[in-house]
Amino acid sequence: MALLMTILLAWQLPYSGQIQLEPGDVAPYNVVSPSRIVYESEYLTAQARARAEASIADQYDASQGRIRRQQVDTARKVVEFVTLVRNDPYATPQLQTDYLMAIKDAELTPDAITRLLSLGDQPWALVAQEVPLALDRAMREEIRESTLVSARNRVPSIIDTSLNEESSAVAADLVSALLRPNSIYNPERTLQLRTAAADAVPPQTETIEAEEIIIRAGDKADELAVEALKQLGLLQDQWDWWRALRSALFTLTLFATAIGLLYRLRPGTLTNVKEQLLISALMALWLLVAKFVIINHEWLPYLYPLAAFSMLITVLLDLRVGAVVTLVMMLFVHYLSDNSPILIGYLGLGALLGSIVLGRAERLTAFLWSGLAIALSNLLVMTAYYAPYQTFSPRAVLQLQLLAMLNGGLAASIALIGYFIIGNVFGITTSLQLTELSRPTHPLLRQLLLMSPGTYHHTIVVSNLAERAAAAIGADAFLTRVGAYYHDIGKTVRPYFFTENIVDGVSPHDKLDPHTSAQIIISHVTDGLDLAEKYHLPPRIRDFIGEHHGTSLVRYFYVKAQQAADEGEEVNEADFRYPGPNPRSKETAILLLADTCEAAVRAIRPANREELQKLINKLIDDRAADGELDSCDLTFSDLQTIKEVFLRVLEGVNHPRISYPESVQKKQAPASDEEKAVNASPGNNGDSGLSDLPADNESDEANPEEKNGAPKQAAAPGAEIYEVAEDEWSSTPINT
Repeated sequence: MALLMTILLAWQLPYSGQIQLEPGDVAPYNVVSPSRIVYESEYLTAQARARAEASIADQYDASQGRIRRQQVDTARKVVEFVTLVRNDPYATPQLQTDYLMAIKDAELTPDAITRLLSLGDQPWALVAQEVPLALDRAMREEIRESTLVSARNRVPSIIDTSLNEESSAVAADLVSALLRPNSIYNPERTLQLRTAAADAVPPQTETIEAEEIIIRAGDKADELAVEALKQLGLLQDQWDWWRALRSALFTLTLFATAIGLLYRLRPGTLTNVKEQLLISALMALWLLVAKFVIINHEWLPYLYPLAAFSMLITVLLDLRVGAVVTLVMMLFVHYLSDNSPILIGYLGLGALLGSIVLGRAERLTAFLWSGLAIALSNLLVMTAYYAPYQTFSPRAVLQLQLLAMLNGGLAASIALIGYFIIGNVFGITTSLQLTELSRPTHPLLRQLLLMSPGTYHHTIVVSNLAERAAAAIGADAFLTRVGAYYHDIGKTVRPYFFTENIVDGVSPHDKLDPHTSAQIIISHVTDGLDLAEKYHLPPRIRDFIGEHHGTSLVRYFYVKAQQAADEGEEVNEADFRYPGPNPRSKETAILLLADTCEAAVRAIRPANREELQKLINKLIDDRAADGELDSCDLTFSDLQTIKEVFLRVLEGVNHPRISYPESVQKKQAPASDEEKAVNASPGNNGDSGLSDLPADNESDEANPEEKNGAPKQAAAPGAEIYEVAEDEWSSTPINT
């Protein structure tokens, strides 16, 4: 997936009508605009801002007389030094010239030095007096580096006219040599003003009409034409290895982050090959579609169904996984669209909101509401970015709104179709499948009701019990309920071998040896799996059938086999164990515990709440101690919550009944064998049976307590369970 994303980001597809053109290249043919477009031109904006910067002159800081005073003082010192050199009796003319050439503050030319040394003493005295004064007058005006030459050219005009021509020339030479700029260039302030002027220029827009010729054949392409071709999506980029490297780095970072998020939020995805294949297949498809849809087009990118991808991952796997992969696709689209904030907000927010509204999609109408939520999100994002639509025509505004609503409908439709197809291809049990399976009219449920009515009503009670516990610990309650409906469908093959379906008081196990009886009891699991395959039940539902007994022991017949064995003969325990496997998910583990507790409570019938609580605690603790819950991810906290839920539900199922008095005229009939069997049960004589409690699989066997073939629970005592089962069944979401 990372390699595919890198290739798609780096590879520039040769779209029809595109042209490779750079500034200075000659166009091989006329290029015509396919549609009207208004865009912000970077080229025109840059030109306008450059003109604004050029209009700002260089900024200078005035010295306020400081430089002028410094130079006047320097002029006096230079004049004094020249006077000393002129009056030095030991200095030769050449030495005097060298001294004057060495003056750093006044760079005099050889001609100027010659005129200065040839000047008489009296004229020199006048020149020495005039130079500081003339320099002061010259530097009272603003002098910049750029105007220094012109200022020196004006020096002769400011020399005192009382000096003769030769003295004036010498004075002008000295003043010109001492003249300095008194206004200093300020680059910081200049840059600040020019930047402010450039920033004040608004972005320049360029309008290209449909069918307008962008560049004619034979013309040289300029930057404006190339920019227009790029905005219209007509410019084909050349392969760039740097682009490939950038794409690879972006993809690497993106996938590393996504894997880290999945590791924290839902680590099971990283070890589930089927889920990884599903994510990869959907992502590959949506990446390819994005490459052809997220292009420079007026409206096509706004139809990209990113929300459908997010909804499919959410409803098929999990909302957390959906959010992570949606984030990956959002950033991919953002990179592909050259950083378009409106597009990423439009597609990303709609996708996340659609997934949240869709949820588990337990009804088809959820897709309708999700599509409406996406359309509403799209409209709000459009309004947030473009309101009050001043740069749009009424036709363009209507087009944007129609695109927003069409995107929502398209996403919901694609998600709904993909939900049915992809769920079947990858063997994923969807919520809609569960809804269909939960209907009482399903052939297997009808078969269970007609052929095994006792098992059917036991199933209803167990399903309600398991569903309540699953909801309490955050497991999939709907899946748990539907799985519980089908966990005992194998009993329909030989229903009369199971105690809840025996109504005539005669157990067929009385005529069978323990090995045969145990195999018949165990076979309801394999028979159930065969029926599940025949009726194409989803894999998650089959897990409930195969795991609801785990690898537990059919203890009653195992003990009978040991009792019937000859001395020294060993009974193979493996022949009396269910094939398993042990529960591998929270949902199937909850069903195992619910089946265990419901069967034991129905058999023992605890007399009060305390006995019921002790019974439930012992059953669940024994299951955990035997290692039957080691393969699932239930926690001790989950088990405690399950115990509390089971206690509340089973307390209502096992509640006491009012004994109605007999009529005076009617004599009390003697107790039946059924009533005697019930009254003699451990729950009614004060013995909770915790010392030698039967496992839940004994509910599938013949009554361990029966001595004369009487069942543990005949039709009359079971009426209480039937009433509760009917009430629970009528209150399920399926019928409402």
